[in-house]
Amino acid sequence: QVQLVESGGGLALPGGSLRLSCAVSGLTLRRYAMAWFRQAPGKGREFVAANSQRSGSTIYADSRKGRFTISRDNAKNKVNLQMNNLKDEDTAVYYCAATGTIIVSQLRYQSGYEYWGQGTQVTVAS
Repeated sequence: QVQLVESGGGLALPGGSLRLSCAVSGLTLRRYAMAWFRQAPGKGREFVAANSQRSGSTIYADSRKGRFTISRDNAKNKVNLQMNNLKDEDTAVYYCAATGTIIVSQLRYQSGYEYWGQGTQVTVAS
């Protein structure tokens, strides 16, 4: 049984940082591209960042580039999202997702992801 379990969410001040983790079990992480998506209140789920399993390429949504960093540790079966310089608009539920696709250009699209976590809440407020 595949499980993706997010952790690390919480309350942060504007300009602050949080580090999200996704613990993966039931699949061989090095064979999967991993991504983070988020869903803000009243909005649809949107792409945040992804990491390809073959090339190690990482892609980011433009508004997160330079502030967020996705990384993986295949040995520990974990994927992380370091979020710096947080803004109010980063408030959302953050989801970890896994896909077997190797096409980097497709990693932005949630429809291609086979497995999802339950999400972790991030709230940015002063």
